[in-house]
Amino acid sequence: MQDWVATELAALQAAISDLLQQHLATLDIVNLLIASAILVFFLAIRKLLLNKVLTKMAGIATRTKTEIDDTAVKALERPLKLAPVILGFFLFFAFLDLSPATDAFVNQLFSTLLIFNLFWIAHNIVEPIFYSFTELQKFLGHSLADWICKTLKLFLLVFGVTVALEIWGINVAAILTGFGLLGVAVALGAQDLFKNLIAGMLILAERRFTNGDWIKVDGVIEGTVERIGFRSTFIRRFDKSPVFIPNTKLSDNAVTNFSRMTNRRIYWLIGLRYDTDVATLRQVRDEIEAYIANNEDYVQPPEGTLIVRFERFSDSSLDLMVYCFTRTTAWATWLEIREQLAYEIKQIVDRSGTDFAFPSQSIYIEQTGDTATLTAAAAPPPDGPITGR
Repeated sequence: MQDWVATELAALQAAISDLLQQHLATLDIVNLLIASAILVFFLAIRKLLLNKVLTKMAGIATRTKTEIDDTAVKALERPLKLAPVILGFFLFFAFLDLSPATDAFVNQLFSTLLIFNLFWIAHNIVEPIFYSFTELQKFLGHSLADWICKTLKLFLLVFGVTVALEIWGINVAAILTGFGLLGVAVALGAQDLFKNLIAGMLILAERRFTNGDWIKVDGVIEGTVERIGFRSTFIRRFDKSPVFIPNTKLSDNAVTNFSRMTNRRIYWLIGLRYDTDVATLRQVRDEIEAYIANNEDYVQPPEGTLIVRFERFSDSSLDLMVYCFTRTTAWATWLEIREQLAYEIKQIVDRSGTDFAFPSQSIYIEQTGDTATLTAAAAPPPDGPITGR
């Protein structure tokens, strides 16, 4: 490669030397002035002409219903500005009487610049065209579609470089063979890299999660997905700290995707005192169930589960189970609904004349002759008057 660069630099130097010798030495000033005028002309009208053309194209694009043409115009702006420069230099050298070797070098240079500009246009326009297929994007998902688009742009870049190298007579096949041997050596030392790459592809294909989802991997991470990369996934925790997780950890472990919850659950055990009679217990249960059943914030059977039942005789309380689902999955709204339910349960219990149980101990005094023995029956503290999961 170094020898090739040295050879091409020598050719460029020879071309400049040939230009000076042939035209300045022979006083072929006329063609040189014409060529220079053409070059200056193209450079002068480049900005003015393209501004009018691009403005006209943008005006036409804004009148259409789709956004693809608007994006395409923006993508074509910079490559189109380079086109007059390439054409100007081509005509500049075309008016000069160059030697065959110099002329061949100039043609190769012009072809390379032309190929570069064409592939630049293709590289910029592939993204707006790809994302214009909305049905395909919905089918693939945003993250997978983004991967495919990046792969297409990378393919165009590699293909463009390959064509440019072929123009200069470089054996691309030999280079690819060398890279193949190098790739085998690199693959042996970069197995984790390829594992993460394949894991990322599997995540996108299975649609475990997408950008913006709230996920949790036990013992690994919990937060919001911001970007799924080739090697790792960028997740922002709820304390706003960014974390980059290798894709294998997200592919090989169970992932809980909270963003795909259809409803959100409330599960409470409400402990009432042991001196609560059966009628009062039923009254409390019925009023809690009626409040939930008549509230539009909660999912009603058979769409969802609604259970308010006596569950167990706990150590220091009679436990009622409240099991229901809210229609919203938004955390802040769910907290507000749950808070209102807690207030209502407190009022229901107060109106019934009973109370919530609390951890307690019963102490018995046993009289035996002249001595008294204290016996304590301890009750371990429960989860509290109202516990939730």
